[in-house]
Amino acid sequence: MPPAHVPETDRRTPHAPCTQAATACKEETGPLNPALLRTFVEVYRTGSFGKAAQRLHISQPAVTQQIRMLEERVGVPLFVRQATGSRPTPAAECLARDAEGAVDALDVVLQRHFGTDRPARPLRLGAPSDLISERILPALADMIRDSVHLRTTLALSDALVSQLAAGELDIAVVRVRPRLTGITALPLYDEECSLVASPEIAHGLSPDHITDRAPDVPAGHPLVAFAESVPLVDHYWWSVFHAPSPSAPGVVVPDHRTALAAVRASVGISVLPTYLCADDFARGTLVPLLTPEIPPITTIYLATRKGDVASRPQLSAAHDRLLACGHTWN
Repeated sequence: MPPAHVPETDRRTPHAPCTQAATACKEETGPLNPALLRTFVEVYRTGSFGKAAQRLHISQPAVTQQIRMLEERVGVPLFVRQATGSRPTPAAECLARDAEGAVDALDVVLQRHFGTDRPARPLRLGAPSDLISERILPALADMIRDSVHLRTTLALSDALVSQLAAGELDIAVVRVRPRLTGITALPLYDEECSLVASPEIAHGLSPDHITDRAPDVPAGHPLVAFAESVPLVDHYWWSVFHAPSPSAPGVVVPDHRTALAAVRASVGISVLPTYLCADDFARGTLVPLLTPEIPPITTIYLATRKGDVASRPQLSAAHDRLLACGHTWN
């Protein structure tokens, strides 16, 4: 018996859109980032870039960027943006049928490593070590006691901003204003700084060694700094003496608290946040070498990725708490 005639219009496979997408797909040799498919599935399921961003705990611009990257990879559009949401294209419908099961199977792995879908995932906060110990932990103590999980990263401000932009941190407290697209930074407080030494070093200096007209570091008393670039020392010298710092640091240490210990031990002189020296000033274990009429200040910033604070209640609470406490730190 001859085979039944199949109309020309029905001679197609069930996955014709996928076949078309595969034909249009650009030649790529590298592996596809599974996070792109995870984002695609959330947009497909929720019908909205904004709702997908909330479920994934990332910003809406990040969702838009990831969908655009996936569209560039497959070579066809996947969603049509509308006033009421995002409508999937035929290619997206086909991709979703094949991808949803695989993405759900990978979800356990993604959650284990990144916690993308856990409302109680740890809050990842970065700051210089002295700010973590002296300012931030006391401010967030109540939240931590209420079972907020906190993970801290200690680094210089430039490194913290880069980690924040890369999604490795949720919030960063930094001593430089971030200039990266997608990062929001609010002034947290103004931090005074002081040129300090131990009493032994200070008593051995003549009045002409360090004045507002002769900013020379005395021979035999090296600068102690927490970075080769001496940002705080440079800031002090420009603010008080209107000149660059006179020499490279003689001693470089990991953070301000270590610099404080070094100066206390008469290793050298340094410029340190005044609040960090307050107890030593009261005990007489450190002395300010100058008392400028207008003390130099550095603005400390609270930085997050755009959209994150509004979409994550735990981050929003920590953000608001730090801003409120910052008013008392001035």
